[in-house]
Amino acid sequence: MKELKYSRQREAVKEALQTRFDHPTADALYQSLREKYPHISLGTVYRNLSLLTDTGSIRKISCGDGSEHYDYNVSDHYHFVCRECGKVMDLDIDLIRSLNDMAVGPDIGIVNFHSLIFYGYCRECYKKSLER
Repeated sequence: MKELKYSRQREAVKEALQTRFDHPTADALYQSLREKYPHISLGTVYRNLSLLTDTGSIRKISCGDGSEHYDYNVSDHYHFVCRECGKVMDLDIDLIRSLNDMAVGPDIGIVNFHSLIFYGYCRECYKKSLER
């Protein structure tokens, strides 16, 4: 893992992400950081999220709709994305480790990690759709 020189702004980004479990986008994280650090720029947030992702300190989740969300929890786990409101949630289910082995074919090589995102409607959005 690449080691970075200490940066107060990077530490602020990391700490802000550590306290959130909603998997914020860079823009959402920027808005919350501005409350405590009014002079922080959006570019600084994006740069530090990129550096933290590159070093494996945080995880970037691409949801397939062009949005990228960030997760402080870098342990292997799955996610659920609501197709209505865009909420990203951790799923508390066991990893299917054998999925790596099932993906390998003679021309593939070795798989040492997989990412799986479930899409559907969160409880709140599903209830709203039943009321219509």
